Amino acid sequence: MRVGLDVTPLALTKAGVARHIAGLLSGFEGKPDIDLRRYAFGGHNRALVPVRDAGWYLAALPARARRDRVDVLHCPSQRAPIRSRVPVVVTIHDLAVLRHPETFNRWTRAYSSALLPRVVRAAERVIAVSEFTRRELVELLRVPDGKVRVIPNAVGPPFGPEGKAAEGDYILAVGTLEPRKNLDRLVGAFERAGLNGTRLLVTGARGWGNVEPAGRSVQWLGFVPDEELARLYRGARCVAYVSAYEGFGLPVLEAMACGAPVVAASTGAGPEVGGDAAVLVDPLDHEAIAAGLVEAIDRADELRERGLARARDFDWKRVAEATVEVYREVAT
Repeated sequence: MRVGLDVTPLALTKAGVARHIAGLLSGFEGKPDIDLRRYAFGGHNRALVPVRDAGWYLAALPARARRDRVDVLHCPSQRAPIRSRVPVVVTIHDLAVLRHPETFNRWTRAYSSALLPRVVRAAERVIAVSEFTRRELVELLRVPDGKVRVIPNAVGPPFGPEGKAAEGDYILAVGTLEPRKNLDRLVGAFERAGLNGTRLLVTGARGWGNVEPAGRSVQWLGFVPDEELARLYRGARCVAYVSAYEGFGLPVLEAMACGAPVVAASTGAGPEVGGDAAVLVDPLDHEAIAAGLVEAIDRADELRERGLARARDFDWKRVAEATVEVYREVAT
């Protein structure tokens, strides 16, 4: 089966959708039944975003797929063709842009409001990365339930318990600096928790919205490579990921795979991903987050064992196999 895969996000970011694509590609390795064609938009300057979103996804990409006679075109983000002679599969990670549009820039709000309903309508199948996202698709975009397939994200190397751990006494937060990651509340909760001598380290690229993780004993490390991130996960007293809205939350899974105790939001997909292996808190409540940090540190040994066991259930090979089954559905 010849499959076209849009890999444009790999050149735009190291988080979110890009991590999903990299994991999916690793799962496809060694699969002789897939002839994979990778497609990517060539321009990465922010000024070219409208050209990418309109010219590439709405015209050039479906034309390339048709010319190459692929059996199915997979767009692993919400940006995808609204007309295509080739069957399209689109992966939706969340609908935060519709549920909380105020946390996105003007272009993303306008593009998503106008085109996202048409994207999911045009797709032969829609993959949701969680049951939470499936429910959002049905409620907000009226996608027929039978059109949606739930295939969770996964985790793989270098995120594992074996390897070096960073030194020091710190709590780790991971995520792009943008409003919906809830860093202001996390910083406030960290300062209320009274963890004397403990620092809050924040990793992630700068996004939009002028988010600055500043405060007593708070340090922003910027973007760090995966090997270093895994080292930080292993050495953390706990990892806090209390984003106000998430369709999955890969840092929760990565942290558990590295043996770190995790504090996650009780909203969105947090309970699905963390289960009983994470301390779940109300992300809008400073006191709840502060108490969660203390609890995770106190229960570190127990949460470590639960997290390691839970993370083993999320494997990129299984994700790839389930995704190929969706391709077969639309290609036949």
